[in-house]
Amino acid sequence: MSQGSNFVDYVKICCRSGKGGAGSAHLHRDKLTSTGGPDGGDGGRGGHIILKGNSQFWTLLHLKYRKHIIAEDGLSGGSSQKTGKTGKDEILEVPLGTIARDAETGDILFEITEDGETKILTPGGRGGLGNWHFKTPTLQTPRFAQPGEPGKEEWMVLELKVLADVGLVGFPNAGKSTLLSVLSAAKPEIADYPFTTLVPNLGIVSYRNGKSFVMADIPGIIEGASKGKGLGFRFLRHIERNSVLLFMVPADTSRSIKEEYEILKNELQQFNSELMQKPHLLAVTKSDMLDDELKTEMKADLPEIPTIFISAVAQQGITELKDMLWKAINEE
Repeated sequence: MSQGSNFVDYVKICCRSGKGGAGSAHLHRDKLTSTGGPDGGDGGRGGHIILKGNSQFWTLLHLKYRKHIIAEDGLSGGSSQKTGKTGKDEILEVPLGTIARDAETGDILFEITEDGETKILTPGGRGGLGNWHFKTPTLQTPRFAQPGEPGKEEWMVLELKVLADVGLVGFPNAGKSTLLSVLSAAKPEIADYPFTTLVPNLGIVSYRNGKSFVMADIPGIIEGASKGKGLGFRFLRHIERNSVLLFMVPADTSRSIKEEYEILKNELQQFNSELMQKPHLLAVTKSDMLDDELKTEMKADLPEIPTIFISAVAQQGITELKDMLWKAINEE
């Protein structure tokens, strides 16, 4: 994922499905038949607006400037019970992890989680029945048919929540981007100032025997992020879709390791208490600057979760970290 405006995780679109075609009220006539019965065909269904999962997409950027999505109307029925043509569906490809919401009520309609999965966002109107459906012993030549149902016009919100096995949680400059660049082929922007990462970055981490897992670098959280401060609030929702949360605290933090972890944990809890049920791991980064004595001293005051000392730059503890993450991902 590229930085800045190329990453779009929220769009609001107006969806207008196609109206159904009218049924036909035709009576059969030919050179041999002057008083034939009803043979009007049904109208065609109006086009649906459909969401389809595409694992090659990572953003909703392609929908950012398509505010109005309009499907085709169905055509009217014809003679000889010919059904009208169905309106062309409008298929919107979206990244996995996309949630569809009703813009007015905020209700979640469904989510797309699998490649190729399709779900109807706005259904098209049904086609009207032709007059041959209404023939009875006492009404043998009905001269009426059903009109087609109108299509729907409604505002929808599409919201992307990044799907990943491991989510990296930490304050700016905790070393999340550096770790992702070391473990995977991802190329996040890295610098020695806060908020280098402006959008979530995904990377595929190779493991033993050809196995792999997906890691997400979530932009830096700050204290008060759950109340809307800083960049973190905008991207906290992406953490909801990560199976395991890896908290990252640098060894040179001005606070204690435990205190910084508690602040991060509190921000997540304030945003969504269910995040506390996910497995939590702790990585103390930049630990190449610590000697054994300092590490022993720090270990005496660590939170009671699995913890490892690592250095992405010096490649210390990286293999052990992969083992910890793989075990956490695959535990029941």
